[in-house]
Amino acid sequence: MTVDDLAVATEQERYVVSRTVPASPAAVFALLTDPGRHHETDPTDWVRGPLEADPAPITAVGQVFGMEMFHLDAGGRYDMHSRVIAFEPERTVAWEPGQFGPDGELDTGGWTWRYDLAPAGDSGTEVTLTYDWSRVPHVLVEEFSLPPFPPAFLEDSLAALERALDRSGAR
Repeated sequence: MTVDDLAVATEQERYVVSRTVPASPAAVFALLTDPGRHHETDPTDWVRGPLEADPAPITAVGQVFGMEMFHLDAGGRYDMHSRVIAFEPERTVAWEPGQFGPDGELDTGGWTWRYDLAPAGDSGTEVTLTYDWSRVPHVLVEEFSLPPFPPAFLEDSLAALERALDRSGAR
């Protein structure tokens, strides 16, 4: 990887990181829309795996998928459910994480994860990952110490995505 393969933009309330990976947009999109593989894109061990044994692929805006998570600062193991907020095959997928409240409603905190894909000629796919916490109420930003990681976390996530694509032989 060269410096040209990786670009980082930081704003006050969002991180945006791009990386060109040597795989087709279809292969990248297939991995990103498979909740059973999301843990492969986590550079740490925060995302453990899907809550369902055989999770359905992400196919539409409004869909909800669940993930088992673990973080010491969050008290150890916990469940997150994410609502899909953008879906354009082989171009964009985004979700807003949250948890179900006692009323059975999915309450999201306002932060989002978004992947935008663009063909990069013979090089593969330019993947842009955005973590946005601009809609999070100030009290929650302070309570959760948002963002809970530096921009390098997103860079490492895209490197993990590339490794996952390599392991699966995706091109």
